[in-house]
Amino acid sequence: MIIYPFTQRFSRLTSVEYVRDVLVNGVGVHKMVSGYDHHFGRNREGDLDKLRELSELYGFEVEEISAQMIDEVRISSTKIRNALAAGDVATASKYLGYRYALSGKIVKGNSLGRTIGFPTANLQVLDNLKLIPGEGVYAIEADLKGKRHQGMMNIGTRPTVNLPTGRAGGNDPRIIIEAHLFDVSEDLYDEMMNVHFVARLRNEERFADLSALKEQLNKDRQHALDILQ
Repeated sequence: MIIYPFTQRFSRLTSVEYVRDVLVNGVGVHKMVSGYDHHFGRNREGDLDKLRELSELYGFEVEEISAQMIDEVRISSTKIRNALAAGDVATASKYLGYRYALSGKIVKGNSLGRTIGFPTANLQVLDNLKLIPGEGVYAIEADLKGKRHQGMMNIGTRPTVNLPTGRAGGNDPRIIIEAHLFDVSEDLYDEMMNVHFVARLRNEERFADLSALKEQLNKDRQHALDILQ
């Protein structure tokens, strides 16, 4: 990997100067693999046709990556990020070709779930640049201590009832990410967990009391089991 500093001088290179001075004379390029909509050079003047023209002049090969289509939608990283931000993990996973996942360490929360029969593992995402899906409740699968578990996860910025929140994780310090695994009840503090998002169940809600919260969590668990099975 070559990390080239994006200086003011570099930003003013024409497409020809970039290919000649950086790629050919600087790197010694033999083959260039480029996306169909790639632009380069000052004011994005260079495109794939320009790259092919320059490749003949300077003696290197160009291979195009064509547009990737799913259901007549042209896939892009922007569409994937937007789907994740909206909590549409199913669409994001379809575009990615695999289920979107978060990895992190389990940290101590407020233990509210344990008091109503739904113990949760609060996930502290270790990569601060990792995109956290939008707020809501999700059906998940989780890798923990070498085993795959089914469960559900809540992502939100506020507690579901008027009690103190747990510790935060992810790239927003206000966000709480907590998972309830259906077949795990023991303490898991400091364990590493990898969570795969399967589907979004509902929006995050605030409940009047613990009884109402427990009733909804039972519905969520059955909904998640129906999806996961």
